[in-house]
Formats: sequence, structure tokens, C-alpha cells
Amino acid sequence: MLKRQLYELVKKEFILEFRQKASLGGVLIYVVATIFISALSFNKIIAPNIWNALFWIIFLFSAITICGKSFARETAGVSLNNYLNYKPLIFISSKLIYNFLFLFLVSLITLFFYSWFVGYLIDNFALFILVLLLASLGFSSVLTLMSAIASKAENNFTLVSILSFPVLIPVLVLVLRIGKQAIDGLNWSVSYDFLMILSGINVISVVLSILLFPYLWRS
Repeated sequence: MLKRQLYELVKKEFILEFRQKASLGGVLIYVVATIFISALSFNKIIAPNIWNALFWIIFLFSAITICGKSFARETAGVSLNNYLNYKPLIFISSKLIYNFLFLFLVSLITLFFYSWFVGYLIDNFALFILVLLLASLGFSSVLTLMSAIASKAENNFTLVSILSFPVLIPVLVLVLRIGKQAIDGLNWSVSYDFLMILSGINVISVVLSILLFPYLWRS
């Protein structure tokens, strides 16, 4: 029963997202336009450090745009319906799963266009995809919780950015470092410790989101 509810909630999120084509198109236009402007700013292949930093800056703002509006559609009536029909664990889990999957999908699209327009510099592609996966999980878990908090302040989108940025700094520092190691083609053993730390932060973020959300649910 609980798995059925979780599946239905995640499915509903995707249906609502793809039904609002303006919202989805806005994210994709932002990504492609930012990449295209970045490509026009350089006449040749840029340095790996700049390539790496620019990619994660685009990823950061894409994540805020996607996950920051997680609870924007939750009006008073919808929130009451959700409160009466779903458990908080199921509801926040559906938001986390949806945001993670959607952000990872957009990040892959971003990487494709970024490599096309700006240039492809990644030597260890598997490592870069792994850090992209972990980054999507970490960013989505933090931003989903912050979006839930902001929803109690009338869905103040600015509040999401203010609350999230200090928490995201450790994740951002790690993905920048591992991403650079993937670009340089370093051995997996070099990145092992950083990957473990990033995975640990992600676990803490997800657990805290699940533990703290019931208090917001009842407020």
C-alpha cells in the first residue's frame, strides 16, 4: 500500500511537471542559453579549471530552479488533502525521489549541450557521471527540505536560496574537486575518500529531511 502511494505521488509529480510545459521549457531554455552564452565568451577550448567551475555553477542554479519550487504547487487545499491522505514519510520521499530523478536528467542534458558547445574535456567519464549522480542526490535533498521550510513562509523562493547556499557549500566543494579529478583522468583511488565523504553527506541530508519534515507537516 505504501509503495503504491509512493509510486502514485512520484508519477503525479512528473505528470504535473510535463503538463506545465512553460515550467519545463523555462528550465531547458535557461540551461541551453547559459551554455551558449558561455561558449560565445570563449574562442577556444577553455582551461579545465574554468570548464569544471562553469559547469557546476550552471548545475547549481539549475538545481535551485528545479528543486526550489518543490512545494510551490501546494496550496492550502492541496496541502490539507495531502495531510489527510498521506503519511509525511511517504510524501517527502516522493518529493525527494522526483527532484533527484528530474535534476539528474537535466544534469545529463546540461552535460551533453555543455560538451557540445563549450568542449569535451572529461578523461574519466564514469567518475564524472558518478559525481553527477551524487551531486544530484545531495542538492535535491537539501533543496527539497529548504523548499518545504520556505513553503511555510508563503513559498518565498528567495528564502530557499538563502537557506540552502550555506548548507550546499560542502557538497559544492567536494563535487568541484572530484569533477576536476575526473577531467584530469586520475585513478579512482585518488577520489575514493572524497566520494565516501560526499556519500556520507548525502545520507545525512536525506535522513535529516525525512526526520525533520514531519514537524513541518504538522505545523
